[in-house]
Amino acid sequence: MPANRSTAVRRGLAVIATLPLLALAACGYGSDAKDDSSKANVAADAKKIDGLDAVKIGYFGNLTHATALVGNQKGFFQKELGGTEAKYSVFNAGPSEIEALNAGSIDIGWIGPSPAINGYTKSNGKSLRIIGGSASGGVKLVVNPKKIKSLKDVKGKKIATPQLGNTQDVAFLNWIADQGWKVDAESGEGDVSVIRTDNKVTPDAYKSGSIDGAWVPEPTASKLVAEGAKVLLDEADLWPDKKFVITNIIVSQKFLKEHPKAVEAVLKASVETNKWINANPDEAKAAANAQLKVDSGKELPADVLDPAWKSIQITNDPLASTLNTEAEHAVKAGLLEKPNLNGIYDLTLLNKVLKAAGESEVDDAGLGAE
Repeated sequence: MPANRSTAVRRGLAVIATLPLLALAACGYGSDAKDDSSKANVAADAKKIDGLDAVKIGYFGNLTHATALVGNQKGFFQKELGGTEAKYSVFNAGPSEIEALNAGSIDIGWIGPSPAINGYTKSNGKSLRIIGGSASGGVKLVVNPKKIKSLKDVKGKKIATPQLGNTQDVAFLNWIADQGWKVDAESGEGDVSVIRTDNKVTPDAYKSGSIDGAWVPEPTASKLVAEGAKVLLDEADLWPDKKFVITNIIVSQKFLKEHPKAVEAVLKASVETNKWINANPDEAKAAANAQLKVDSGKELPADVLDPAWKSIQITNDPLASTLNTEAEHAVKAGLLEKPNLNGIYDLTLLNKVLKAAGESEVDDAGLGAE
């Protein structure tokens, strides 16, 4: 291997090694670690679970975290936790949520697959477990229709992803490779220019012409469409059954060991929330948007909210096999050394809750804790 290439690869792996401390800006429509205790409403005579005063729950202020948004807004979590307060923190990026989990500032969190993988491998499998699923889909390649009329036209163009090594960045790099095109994963330079851009500023970058499109999650994709962009590809079309994990539920291993009843209560609330969302999509969409307004100070307009909501599937299934595939894509791109994901899942409590609710149990794809 040439010396300059070897140096670049080592530098790239060094970048990935610090990913949990950098960012997965999955969408970025909320404030970083904003506390929201306004929904507590704990009954004075309600019994505490495991003697806990509170269970600290983290999530992002975006639609792919609809379970947490709706569960907060409609009080599902507080109902199941009884006299234990459901205390919420809203994050902009996966690494800050992982840091909060490791520090004990939150106990349970909704988060994307890449930071879950990075957090688990960075800690040598000791920091977290994935204990449930939450959402699938909601990621699109949207482009300037004046510059890009077909998939082959993407070659030679400037396409944004949220961040080096994040879930969408890995997916786009993998798609580029499948086209037979070459891009240096670290620099983003090559047959396509991959421009790492925070989702909060991607719409302005598109309007200014500094990017020709973006591979991004909702609601950023629909925000770009509202600015005149066109959906060229829905990532769901690249996956078997059009399903792939975009949001998981994680828990601190320490909290899981010490407070399984509290974790089970949160999972029961999550399953109940998902059932309500799927049975009442319009009401759920409005509830999610109302919570976004509480968390970020503004709600999404209908021309962004409606198409974004339609592209997201709410599910209890963590779609474990797709998480493993996403990790393989990162390895293939040269962004990650082959990770050992054995033990990243513990779906015992989720399957207990699902069985009690008369619903199908879910699979860990052979990556469950012993």
